[in-house]
Amino acid sequence: MTGAADTPGEFELIARFFAPLAGPGAFGLADDAAALDVPAGESLVVTKDMIVEGVHFFGNDAPASIARKALAVNLSDLAAKGARPFGFLLGFGRTRAQGEDWLAGFVAGLAALSRESGCALLGGDTVNAPALTLSVTAFGTVPRGSMVPRQGGEPGDLVYVSGTIGDAALGVTLRLAPDALWAHALEPEHRDFLLDRYLHPRPRNALSPALLAHARGAMDVSDGLVGDADKLASRLGGRFEIGDVPLSDAARAALLADPVLIDTILTGGDDYEILCVIPPDRAVAFEAAAREAGVPVACIGRLGEVGGVRLWCNPDGRERRFTRRAYAHSF
Repeated sequence: MTGAADTPGEFELIARFFAPLAGPGAFGLADDAAALDVPAGESLVVTKDMIVEGVHFFGNDAPASIARKALAVNLSDLAAKGARPFGFLLGFGRTRAQGEDWLAGFVAGLAALSRESGCALLGGDTVNAPALTLSVTAFGTVPRGSMVPRQGGEPGDLVYVSGTIGDAALGVTLRLAPDALWAHALEPEHRDFLLDRYLHPRPRNALSPALLAHARGAMDVSDGLVGDADKLASRLGGRFEIGDVPLSDAARAALLADPVLIDTILTGGDDYEILCVIPPDRAVAFEAAAREAGVPVACIGRLGEVGGVRLWCNPDGRERRFTRRAYAHSF
């Protein structure tokens, strides 16, 4: 553990590490507030997520990875709303373990994703805390009145998901039980892929324009595909095809070694992919827009009638039931 003498005070920390990340309107982080000029004809979209050591990440994760995750999970929420990233506030609850070397790595990871996403630091706060705690409030913009809601689907709409599902949940499982029999069946590149997917969420901001143009509803998948589909379609029934859920080669290899892992894949959480509903007459155009954006998408089901049941069906057509439909973040 790094001693207190190696831990900068609040004002030194801000000036040395965080002020270089400040965006326009942040006054170099020398003021108590920022001034935001929202472009004419646009609305501000605001989201907030916290991550806590021992709950959302491991204490020995690389500081750059922790920083990227703190921002990425918020960028993922903006992506699902069709919003273009604008800026963010950082609440940094630090312990004595976050010395200068740790802070340098953390800021490097935060700066890299900030530049990549065009989401600049606007301000925040630092406090001493019993466990490393990071709270990010992110801002984005959309054309006025166009934000994609979570529950905007209608009966008959198609349900799509981006990327691949279950990789991060398998990565956490692998981290907790590296000697599990199924883990030994994986090739080294598959193990590395799953661990990286847990460490480094990939927010799908490139998909935002396609969602704005074609989606009736959308959200990011953070608590497990099955549970989040329940939220997306809370007032509607639906049928979801497990055989159509997109899986990585690594997830398929894990599933081949231990078929029981299908529940972890579907309910484990931390995917940070986009789940959305698309009217059938917009499906072709949406898929084309997603391809142009470089984001793979797959249709996994269709919404049913108001008040109907939501079925998840195995490839043989039989319904699959889950003892737990969503993941509670703790380990």
